[in-house]
Amino acid sequence: MVKVASSDIIAILRRFELANEDNAPRHIEQVSYFTPTPLTTLVSFRYNKHIFYILFDENAQDDIGYVTEQIHKIFPGAVGEVLSNPNDHLTEYALPFRDKEVYLFVVKSDKKRLDVVLSEQHPENSRSTWQKYIKAGHISVNGVLASSPKMDVTEADAIAISLPEATDYSAHELPILYIDDNVIVINKPIGILTHSKGALNEEFTVADFFRRYTTIGLDTNRPGIVHRLDRDTSGIMIGARNEETATLLQKQFADRKTKKTYLAIVDGILKEREAKVDLPIDRNPSAPSTFRVDAKGKSAITNYQVLEVGNNLSLVELRPLTGRTHQLRVHMSYLGTPIHGDRIYGKEADRLYLHAKQLEITIPPGDRRTFSAPAPKEFKEKFPDADI
Repeated sequence: MVKVASSDIIAILRRFELANEDNAPRHIEQVSYFTPTPLTTLVSFRYNKHIFYILFDENAQDDIGYVTEQIHKIFPGAVGEVLSNPNDHLTEYALPFRDKEVYLFVVKSDKKRLDVVLSEQHPENSRSTWQKYIKAGHISVNGVLASSPKMDVTEADAIAISLPEATDYSAHELPILYIDDNVIVINKPIGILTHSKGALNEEFTVADFFRRYTTIGLDTNRPGIVHRLDRDTSGIMIGARNEETATLLQKQFADRKTKKTYLAIVDGILKEREAKVDLPIDRNPSAPSTFRVDAKGKSAITNYQVLEVGNNLSLVELRPLTGRTHQLRVHMSYLGTPIHGDRIYGKEADRLYLHAKQLEITIPPGDRRTFSAPAPKEFKEKFPDADI
């Protein structure tokens, strides 16, 4: 058996151009010695977070298959490669070192995270979606339910996928206000999500309803969707029934060519009966799912007009010129008059009193249309004399 010191290993690594003068013997860890045959020595060690094997064998004659065979006698499952000798043109792998021929093998684990393997093998679902499937108990490895997305697997492992059947929402309906060959317009009730937040969402959404009427996005969780309303907001939503229309509508929302009008009931009395609120909005770092007025945020502009006042409540018409997430709720809260029932930016009530009343938009073949959704009964109950 050839005895090799850590200083010798560093010297060999330098010859293979894997170490330099800044590396020292102390960087070599977990050194072990083996004898695959009486005339060969195999040295195992750890360096720079990798496992290496050095084979001393005068009979290898630069044969990579022979070298790998000797290594597998000691480490049957070793996966990796024999590194080329960068210093000698006479041999491709053998490196002369102190009258010996040495070969350097770097171990490359074939293990990967389970969620990574699934997303590579089934790219139709995102990695985050596969993580949810794993946590929900829909993936097993070698007959055992996978416990974590971080679980290591290899090509030899048998991965079984048992996804749940898609829920049938064919009996669920939403009120259609207008429909033609290109668009569908609905009055979204409160409590309905615009689209699923992930593959395992098990509730009826607007996207599930649009799926029956559209040809776009059918392989996603948002078929027909071109804009959104919060779960707790009711009112006008428009969907696209084909790709050309989707492009037309999305561009109008992006370019602020649509005109949106909301009804809201807010807590308290606004100082001005009519005003323009121009306050930038950014995500709240202390509560990332919420937003706040922030000078470093994105531009957000809302026009408002007070329609009626009573019982320390104000009925207002809101016309956003931008479309930031939670824009109306954040602006009203900042003015000290949060939207009634806003459990995030105000106080909880029987509902969020925010309703998408009107949407003005151009639909194919170029018609400028205004769609309206009647005010919910809860609004009329609080302001029975208002013309809404």
